[in-house]
Amino acid sequence: MTITKLAVSGLFLLATALAGGCTGEKQPEDREFHTSGSREADQRAEQRIARDEQIKGKSAEGDKPALSNPLAAKDDKAKTLYERLGGDAGIRTLVDDFCTRALADPRVNWKRVGVVRGGINFKRNTPVEWKPTDAQIDGMKFHMVQFLALATGGPAKYEGREMKQVHEGLHITNAEFDAAIGDVKASLDKLGVGTQEQKELLAILESTRPQVVEER
Repeated sequence: MTITKLAVSGLFLLATALAGGCTGEKQPEDREFHTSGSREADQRAEQRIARDEQIKGKSAEGDKPALSNPLAAKDDKAKTLYERLGGDAGIRTLVDDFCTRALADPRVNWKRVGVVRGGINFKRNTPVEWKPTDAQIDGMKFHMVQFLALATGGPAKYEGREMKQVHEGLHITNAEFDAAIGDVKASLDKLGVGTQEQKELLAILESTRPQVVEER
């Protein structure tokens, strides 16, 4: 396997850059945010944020800092999600924290321990466990930053493969995908990313679920 393939294979959160985050599908104008092109993905993101805030005992509005300048909110809305996340530097910090968290999370099983490939071809029943080197993990992070930058309105450069093809036969479950999304949320909280930005990013990631999850 090449480093690129391993990087993208391990990165099962992320489907093709245009598969979810950039579909161009028009959403109702009364939606709070317009990011994923998928109503279901947007709703999942909203529900996760609301559940997290309920557990913490605070509302989304109460978590927002007060603005001393009324024009600041308008200026902020004009920025892309990429800019609001801090550009490449901010996304790189998020990716570093998330990767450390997810690689150590047995609920995610990012390395696919104990999983064998299905199907009817010559690869059937072969283990798909990923045993990455430091260089391969660095490659994975590089492609993740590329994807997130593109999907959030930043530089349009993503060199990974299509996720549906890469993840075929890996038997990724909804529970594993949920755990990975939860790790993203934990990293966003740790880094103090705002509620609105969290909703938008989680909705983009949620929209990749159909291309990644094989076992419901």
